[in-house]
Amino acid sequence: MLIAQITDLHLGFDPNQIDEPNRHRLDQTIFRLSQGINQPDLIIATGDMVDRGDVESYARLRDAFSKATVPVYPMMGNHDDRDNFARIFSDVPMPDGFVQYCVPLDGLRLVILDTLEPQRHGGAFCAVRSAWLSARLNEDRETPTVIVMHHPPFEAGIAWMDTHSTEPWVQRFSDAIAGHTNIVAIWCGHLHRPIAAVWQGICVTVCGSTSAELTLDINMIDADLPDNRSMVINGPPALALHRWTDKGLVTFFDIVEDYEVLARFDGKMQGLVRHLIDERPE
Repeated sequence: MLIAQITDLHLGFDPNQIDEPNRHRLDQTIFRLSQGINQPDLIIATGDMVDRGDVESYARLRDAFSKATVPVYPMMGNHDDRDNFARIFSDVPMPDGFVQYCVPLDGLRLVILDTLEPQRHGGAFCAVRSAWLSARLNEDRETPTVIVMHHPPFEAGIAWMDTHSTEPWVQRFSDAIAGHTNIVAIWCGHLHRPIAAVWQGICVTVCGSTSAELTLDINMIDADLPDNRSMVINGPPALALHRWTDKGLVTFFDIVEDYEVLARFDGKMQGLVRHLIDERPE
């Protein structure tokens, strides 16, 4: 099974621009996933789907998702708005008013979480959401499970965007998943670049964004002293591909860009390919 992850689409960042760059980047990404060599079985969109939380942007988002050849599962980020989202995506479950639901797959389960707190840039995870997660985890302690959430629960090192380990929501989330040994991964967005870490003994990956990329600068920052550092760059749209088999989970990171092909599987490469395959044990 192949699961594609896209994140931080920020549709509507240029609200008055007919040919909005972020819509073009999203369309490129959807086309690659629908027509490219690695076509997924489903797509998850891990938050900040629109930039200003407006109904018009969600309508354009729905149109963009309709071009996909597989189901797209949306979720909330800090730029999203639950009420306006629900006006367009009325089919998405919202228990207790939060966009949280499970996606049962073949031998795997995705648990989609809502870490949005209005007027807050960082993550949040209240007692109501925690109780919902605990119930979902307790009802199935056997099936390998991936938790999908917008905000990473760990401190990555990009100082102006980081989650602090002492934030109450992080502790509440940590308590909710404690003791559940069937959690095989946590997939996140928010940081606009691919990152991997081990947190609480679990592999946590952050997908790069389809919109602009954050500069990789892991130096300290002083909010009172602007130092003219680069913060956002115009990299190509990014995505993640999560491959689930009976041997486990593997995550690939890719960008949506046309590469120069340096080698193809032709007669010149056939000997190398045969050698590499034959040297493996049967």
